[in-house]
Amino acid sequence: MPTLIDISPPVGPGTPVFPGDTAYTQTWVARIGDDCPVNVSAITTTPHAGAHADAPLHYDPSGAAIGAVTLEPYLGLCRVVHAIGTGPLVRWADVAHALANGTALPPRVLVRTYTRMPADRWDPDLTAFAPELLERLADLGVKLVGIDTASIDPADSKTLDSHQVIRRRDMRVLENLCLDAVPEGDYELIALPLKLMTADASPVRAVLRTLD
Repeated sequence: MPTLIDISPPVGPGTPVFPGDTAYTQTWVARIGDDCPVNVSAITTTPHAGAHADAPLHYDPSGAAIGAVTLEPYLGLCRVVHAIGTGPLVRWADVAHALANGTALPPRVLVRTYTRMPADRWDPDLTAFAPELLERLADLGVKLVGIDTASIDPADSKTLDSHQVIRRRDMRVLENLCLDAVPEGDYELIALPLKLMTADASPVRAVLRTLD
């Protein structure tokens, strides 16, 4: 029987966000008591907290908000590739062992860079994608890329070269995935964004389903 693997880090107080972005806070609007039958909370946070899907609007002033993008890229066959300890950028040489193996490449590729994802702290030295890797993946038919760091670009980048490749090649991206316990191989990805009609990103509950 297929099994589900949760690849979403926990989200709550203390969840790391990009410096200057909006941290997670939660307040209670109503609590169960003699005059109230329910608990109701209000949440304030960046849509980039935890596992999330960037919208084109995030890196393109005329790009679509996340609620307007099609869902097909976020659901279907994917390949998980390990590129642990590669340094600042993941390059083709770091992933070729799992991509150029004579089998057809799925339209979704998720890359693990951490031995253990730092789900409780911000990592200023996060590993990102080299832009030329994304160009090559797009040439091979990849429609979505994912990574276990907070960004596909270096944390201090001002030009966001990899995001611009995503924009030009009309690809989709998932960030902050937790791939610590996921072996390399092919899976079914399920990571649907919320239908937020004006937002630049959306949290996702990302899971992998084995292909047993």
